Amino acid sequence: MTRAPRRIAVLISGEGTNLQALIDAARDGTLGTQIAVVISNRAAARGLERARGAGIPARYLPATRGQDREAYDSLLAAEIAAHGAELVVLAGFMRILSARFVAALTGRILNIHPSLLPAYPGLETHRRVLDAGEPWHGATVHFVTEELDAGPAVIQYRLAVRRGDTTESLAERVHVGEHIILPRAVAWLAAARLSLQDGCVMLDGRALSQPVVIDEGSRAR
Repeated sequence: MTRAPRRIAVLISGEGTNLQALIDAARDGTLGTQIAVVISNRAAARGLERARGAGIPARYLPATRGQDREAYDSLLAAEIAAHGAELVVLAGFMRILSARFVAALTGRILNIHPSLLPAYPGLETHRRVLDAGEPWHGATVHFVTEELDAGPAVIQYRLAVRRGDTTESLAERVHVGEHIILPRAVAWLAAARLSLQDGCVMLDGRALSQPVVIDEGSRAR
């Protein structure tokens, strides 16, 4: 008997535009699975409203004063398990996860990052790309490992930096790509087409020597 696609938990901290892309994909059937719960570490996260509007359980999980990272992540893991989610998607979740949490979910956590990793991990990627005069920019979906933004890349959206681009114009164009590649990677993972084996990304049974690339205005190759 074919196994049902694995349900996902989406972790957010803010506006939730990538969450909305996942909600839209679930609604039109291209995600191929269900969003079991949306969890935020910030009460004011707009993404919680998006989840509630779509009929998805939305939870605010605050960090208490003096609470260490592992204690918070233990509560986070319990919340995820309580909703029957097997996979975790970081869609703008602005907390660093503990090594124990990541290890327990190795190969089952994806993150979306606004750069062509391994270039420009961390924050303020659009400004840093412009300051460096880079010809290319984009976004990456990658498996999460203990090292920040350093897990194996699955799929990237790539765009040429234009003369006159600003941090705002770059952010807008990168967002377009994020909303394309994140649902695609999540659908692959939920359907067990995508996996992480001994640090190697496997897609449809084949090892990826480099991430799948979608260029702005073109289809995947």
